[in-house]
Amino acid sequence: MDSPPSRVIHIRKLPSEVSETEVIALGLPFGKVTNILMLKGKNQAFLELGTEEAAVTMVNYYTAVTPQVRNVPVFIQYSNHKELKTDSALNQRAQAVLQAVSAVQEGGSPSSAAGESVLTPAPSPVLRIIIDNMFYPVTLDVLQQIFSKFGTVMKIITFTKNNQFQALLQFSDPVNAQQAKLSLDGQNIYNSCCTLRIDFSKLVNLNVKYNNDKSRDYTRPELPAGDGQPPMDPSVAATLGKDSTSLLGTPSGMVTSYSSGGGFPSSLGAISPLSAAAAAAAAAGRVALSGHTGPGGVLLVSNLNEEVRPQHPQHTHTHKHIPRVKILYNKKDSALIQMSDGNQAQLAMSHLNGQKMYGKIIRVTLSKHQTVQLPREGLDDQGLTKDFTSSPLHRFKKPGSKNFQNIFPPSATLHLSNIPENVTEEDLRLLFSNSGGTVKAFKFFQDRKMALLQMSTAEEAIQALIDLHNYDMGRGHRLRVSFSKSTI
Repeated sequence: MDSPPSRVIHIRKLPSEVSETEVIALGLPFGKVTNILMLKGKNQAFLELGTEEAAVTMVNYYTAVTPQVRNVPVFIQYSNHKELKTDSALNQRAQAVLQAVSAVQEGGSPSSAAGESVLTPAPSPVLRIIIDNMFYPVTLDVLQQIFSKFGTVMKIITFTKNNQFQALLQFSDPVNAQQAKLSLDGQNIYNSCCTLRIDFSKLVNLNVKYNNDKSRDYTRPELPAGDGQPPMDPSVAATLGKDSTSLLGTPSGMVTSYSSGGGFPSSLGAISPLSAAAAAAAAAGRVALSGHTGPGGVLLVSNLNEEVRPQHPQHTHTHKHIPRVKILYNKKDSALIQMSDGNQAQLAMSHLNGQKMYGKIIRVTLSKHQTVQLPREGLDDQGLTKDFTSSPLHRFKKPGSKNFQNIFPPSATLHLSNIPENVTEEDLRLLFSNSGGTVKAFKFFQDRKMALLQMSTAEEAIQALIDLHNYDMGRGHRLRVSFSKSTI
């Protein structure tokens, strides 16, 4: 049973060589860290935050975005302790590190008692960011929304160099840059990909000429967009103070494929396109994912099994709100799927790109189209376009629906709800086995109106969801099926 919220966080499965500074860095983005207890023999630690609210935000965020320390996943949960009482004699080094971090966090200088090598002053407010394994789009706005958790982001320049997406990001204070580097270096933006590699830049100031999807100066909103031109090369645009000497080589080409509908206004306060972070933010009640209705709501899905017809994508995406689906006439393995807004398009893309459906690994990208057009009246398009606006299957028509907190990527475990009281475990096992897969485990919730059911693979679970969501169980009960983040 999960522990109730507490401002003390229990961290498990830490690498054996982890330092106190690295553990403290896990909590820094969420508020003041007031105490720490390291249990190195058990590869565990306890972290006490200044407020319970900060601890709740931290646990919500890391529930969806698996934290890593030295590229090792660690596990975070509430402690049974309401406060941390530590023996200062046994915990002396950890306390010294905490004092040093607190001093830097509050703008002072680290106490000499902490040891001179604990934290060195940040050399620059500018970070150089490289994205490894970038299987999903990463935009300027994504970076701003991630890094602004650590302080005021003033300027960003994105570019491609050596065939890698890179960025220069300037904070208002070097201390913020240091905290961001400590916490985010080595973390994945999406599951198992889009890894952040962060170093301090030799630059101390960025000179941004244009505000567009490649560069942004948040202190100068009046800057032009550049008439559709890309921003100046970072080798020219980024200058060291007043010195115009170039410190970067000429980039091999500006990013163009990630600009279509990929960004959202920073004023939204959302952590949108990040599926996990967006789900965590929704769970914390900080953002309604249905609130954004900007561009970028149409997805292009390719490498589909050509036997798929429009009703299949509709069922596959029942964890989203889909008004229209169109199979392309000249390319039957591809479809345009219109989502209700850009947030849902980003979530669907991050959850479903690379998943296996009907024996084929599908590819999901943002389309340049703003809407899916219906065929002209009287024109037969062979049933390739469907309008699902009035479909009863939508779960997300109601703004602010609690269903937004339960959007998870495909997994082998399914959540079943709206189960009639006379239906048994054997009934449901048989029903789901008939969809072509193997039921590995099953567990009823206490009221027996809901259950968890685990298939052998995520592909089998996808097929079962397509076949059995909205299945007529009799007496007016329509079975609800969705992906679960839990395991049995």
